[in-house]
Amino acid sequence: MLRHEFQPGRLVAGVFLALGGALYAGDAGGLWETPWFAVIPVVTGGLCLAGAVGALTRGIRRRRAVTSGKATSEAQLDAPGT
Repeated sequence: MLRHEFQPGRLVAGVFLALGGALYAGDAGGLWETPWFAVIPVVTGGLCLAGAVGALTRGIRRRRAVTSGKATSEAQLDAPGT
């Protein structure tokens, strides 16, 4: 498997989307009763949190790249995969 950069924002989004799916699966299985609108705040809040975590992660990585001297220009910082 090819190694890739860890992206915590995608992890947070996946956890909240899986939680939304588990809510509906529990309702379909008869374990509990979930109103149809209950998943909307879970998914929306999860996606907002994932966006905040992604922005924070990008800011931290940019700051580390600048302070370590790896990035020499602004174009390199905005390039995908950095």
